Amino acid sequence: MLSKVLTAYCLGINRLVYWVGLSASVLMPILAATVAFEVFSRYVLGSPTIWAYDVSLFLFGYIAALGGALAQQNKAHINVDVLYLSVSMRVRSVFNLVSYSLAIFFLAVVLMMAYGKFEEAIEFNYRRQSEWAPSMAHFWIMMIVACGSFIAQFTSDMLQDLYYVVTGKALIEQDSEVNEQQDTLVEQAGDV
Repeated sequence: MLSKVLTAYCLGINRLVYWVGLSASVLMPILAATVAFEVFSRYVLGSPTIWAYDVSLFLFGYIAALGGALAQQNKAHINVDVLYLSVSMRVRSVFNLVSYSLAIFFLAVVLMMAYGKFEEAIEFNYRRQSEWAPSMAHFWIMMIVACGSFIAQFTSDMLQDLYYVVTGKALIEQDSEVNEQQDTLVEQAGDV
């Protein structure tokens, strides 16, 4: 019963993080179009815009921050493979639990600071210091959402690793292709 509840929680978080990351990826063509328009406007028309730099800066921030949790879900962040791949899966799970705990602490601090900055941006009408001067409130909302989705993904990963440490079995079965890739990496690490 407990494993079903944990599995449902982890799968729900995975779906939520997937959709947040996918929504951030939709912003990439908008970023490319904004930069292309600014280059065209500046060098062909000889009339640069006052908004393109700020928009591209915000879009890049949105893509990077909101896509971070999806990168974590896909295990795309940097790892010290020399040490990580040379130990058993249980020890890897313990490594993960320690690093995820530190990451959650850091992200909780960032989330609280972002919330404070959001309140200040609303109260004092903070704007970006540029000619266009857009409001900064939306950026802090995005940081709150990004930190929240990252923390949620880490809790999902922690539950999965904790379950593996305790039971020796995976909470969520992975595709056979992913398992084969992991086995190949472990074999290659053993050969080195």
